[in-house]
Amino acid sequence: MDHDRPAPNQAKTLDEPQPTIPKGFDRRNFLRLSGLAGLGLLSGPGKARAGERPGKAAPSAGPGQYDCVIVGSGINSLVAAAVLAKAGWRVCVLERNDRLGGCIRTEELTLPGFKHDVFSSWHPLFVTSPAYAELKDALHANGLEFANNDYPTAVLLPDGRRLILKRSRQENIQSMNAAAAGDGDSYQRNLAELEKSASLTFGLLGKDLWSYGFTRMMCSQAYDMGMHEFMSYFGESFQTARGWLEENFKSDLCHALMAPWVLHTGLGPDSALSGFMDRLIFFTLEVAGMPVVKGGSEGLLKAFVKYIESRNGRFVVKADVDKILTQGKKAVGVRTVDGQTYLAAKAVLCSVTPGQLYQRLLSPELIPAEVKSQAGQYRFGKGGMQIHLALDQPPRWPDPELGKVAMVHLTPGLNGVSMAGNQAENGLLPAEGTIVVGQPTALDPSRAPQGKAILWLQLQELPSEGGLKGDARGEIAAPADGKWTQEIAEKYADRIIDRLAGQIPNLKESILARKVLSPADLARANINLVGGDPYSGACSLDQFFFWRPLRATKNHSTPLEGLYHIGASTHPGPGLGGVSGLLAAKELLD
Repeated sequence: MDHDRPAPNQAKTLDEPQPTIPKGFDRRNFLRLSGLAGLGLLSGPGKARAGERPGKAAPSAGPGQYDCVIVGSGINSLVAAAVLAKAGWRVCVLERNDRLGGCIRTEELTLPGFKHDVFSSWHPLFVTSPAYAELKDALHANGLEFANNDYPTAVLLPDGRRLILKRSRQENIQSMNAAAAGDGDSYQRNLAELEKSASLTFGLLGKDLWSYGFTRMMCSQAYDMGMHEFMSYFGESFQTARGWLEENFKSDLCHALMAPWVLHTGLGPDSALSGFMDRLIFFTLEVAGMPVVKGGSEGLLKAFVKYIESRNGRFVVKADVDKILTQGKKAVGVRTVDGQTYLAAKAVLCSVTPGQLYQRLLSPELIPAEVKSQAGQYRFGKGGMQIHLALDQPPRWPDPELGKVAMVHLTPGLNGVSMAGNQAENGLLPAEGTIVVGQPTALDPSRAPQGKAILWLQLQELPSEGGLKGDARGEIAAPADGKWTQEIAEKYADRIIDRLAGQIPNLKESILARKVLSPADLARANINLVGGDPYSGACSLDQFFFWRPLRATKNHSTPLEGLYHIGASTHPGPGLGGVSGLLAAKELLD
């Protein structure tokens, strides 16, 4: 790894000195406390099983048998497998597709030499997660390397006004105060309040909520804060992003900078909890930036695989599990569609949706009626689209500094984000949806041939597969069955490129090739992305925290002994933090 400090507009590794943060703030302690964006919240004390001492590794599995079988190979499965393998467990990870990684995938989708992260690409949640803290040394020893810079995000409005967030708190305060007097001071005050309640905030997102450790933490926080302040914290946390932004910021530019980020949590700006998420995100962006894996996110996958295999773990692709094997009410292994069986002496972990787990993999007689009913009612969110561009030259933005930014949002503003989401939820292609413009080559030039570039475009406000009813502009006809076609996807992509070209004059002439992935393509690529929902389930308050995945289950346990449910459909929800996999693994080891 090159440890020379780059120029300000060049990529840098996470090991290098970081930009300044607020005076007096203990960054190391904050990261140690954080769950969503921190390094040290683990699950509460677990209960030792009969014949085991807490923390003792499982005994070695016999021939043809594993200590743990894991269904699915996304980030949570990889984290769980690595943590268990590190403790001496023999693990087997089964993937139904022909390649590992879930939504971690790098391909030369457009042209040779252009390396595109097909789905997920950005890793602020992973590098600040307790999973990374646990596995950092092992992963870097097996080839993992990140690139980062000081320009995590920005917004560009149709009239050309823009605002860039940097990793310096003081610079952000100054730029927001320039947008409207007092906005930067309000930003500082809000993030200072978040720092004050960091242990409570990140405890909600980094612990098993149905646990002794969490209950103890909540009681301690209530005692320290006082009951009134404690309850006020929760009332404020349920605020919408619109409410929070309009109460605290006068500038529509500040509103526009922050509002689109709630889309990355599966929410909209008028959703309960979205104001809470906005504050978390912007603190995390300042602390961690928007790191990418050098050479493509597949490098993260390869590091995991190499480490787990070095610890006697095994991976099997094209292994479509269709049944969880049981003895009484205990999970003892799985069977694939081709009749292969994989036995588990200690546990089976499934990174799947509730519908897959309770309606496909388990025999109906093993599932309580309440669990079965709630699994059938589990809701999925809006559809997503990815557009990948191979460019002959980097984009020429109206402000050259935008060319350094990892992720730029193009939006009409707060009301525009709200309207586009509302149109999508009603089955319409948005007239002016939020365009997420990721610039991986601004951080990692190795993703493209010298002098060229790639763009990673994401649209998160689209009707799901089967739910397409029309076009808010009245230009693109919707099929009677509501399903996406390649023709519709390409026409909508044309609309997006036209809007983007209005801000980047050299865009159209620079496009060498493009690849469009509709919600239907996302659903086909990954069985967990039902309807093309990239977050594996709606993240509304009734389907989050204590109630994710279901009201009838607790943490990552299931009605069967030895069977655990992990993944984006479980607490603490979607993202690349790997927390659910870590929590399940820690419970097994406690």
